[in-house]
Amino acid sequence: MAQLPQHAVYRGRFAPSPSGPLHFGSLVAALGSCLDARAAGGEWLLRMEDVDAPRSQPGAAQAILRDLEALGFAWDGEVAYQSRRGERYQAALDRLIGDGAAFPCACSRREVADSTLAQGGEPRYPGTCRDGLPPGREARAWRLRVDPGTVCFDDLLQGRICQNVAEAVGDFVVRRADGCFAYQLAVVVDDAEQGISHVVRGADLADSTPRQILLQRRLGLATPAYLHLPAAVNAAGEKLSKQTGAGPIAGMRPQRALAAALGFLGQPQPQGLEEARLDEIWRWAIAHWRREDIPRCRSAAAPDGF
Repeated sequence: MAQLPQHAVYRGRFAPSPSGPLHFGSLVAALGSCLDARAAGGEWLLRMEDVDAPRSQPGAAQAILRDLEALGFAWDGEVAYQSRRGERYQAALDRLIGDGAAFPCACSRREVADSTLAQGGEPRYPGTCRDGLPPGREARAWRLRVDPGTVCFDDLLQGRICQNVAEAVGDFVVRRADGCFAYQLAVVVDDAEQGISHVVRGADLADSTPRQILLQRRLGLATPAYLHLPAAVNAAGEKLSKQTGAGPIAGMRPQRALAAALGFLGQPQPQGLEEARLDEIWRWAIAHWRREDIPRCRSAAAPDGF
């Protein structure tokens, strides 16, 4: 894979997982990424992260596209689908294997869960198969070999973020036991091949970024700029998702939903903006987008009704 020129042109993206309908948390990520790109005069792409086939719901991708169109979103180029890009991910995995950066693993999730814990109490892969499969065991998954050391990046909103990936998660999966490629590998390959210069997404994914940077380095790919927006949470402090009962945006008045998302992102609005036409809201939002007004926090409560 050729190295892309870093940040020569602003090219952003929104990459929802079609595991359910578009909800407020997804809308915040979509709006923040789109406005940041458009305000910079850049491109904004759309990608369906459906690499995790068991979690993808039939018809969800089409429903998300309809919801985005109803809200006035417009994207550049065709929608990309990870489920159609398996050969690209396999090529990247083959390169990692050829370089000795990836190794086969026979461990089950239960075995990993019952092993070493990281400082935060989450399971950390203990390196069981790092130097070869145990006798009588067959490979289930492939893992990236993670060396000791800290990976840091300067988030455009959250500031400097560092993680010792070896201590936090250990050698992590790049292809799962069920044959699906891991999100970490797929997103790195996609961002590089699409020339993504800026990744604007929810802060719930910030802890994944050091792993993605490691993969970028191993594959000789450029690292985009990152901006992690506050993740919308419910009254219990849980990230909005299908699993936590987040309600769909579909059926809501688009102007109200956009105004609520702009408010969540800290963008001051003129009185009556919610009553304006969609195209007027978009023109105003792009012209007045200010990164410095976004709350610098990892999560924030969603407004009432969302």
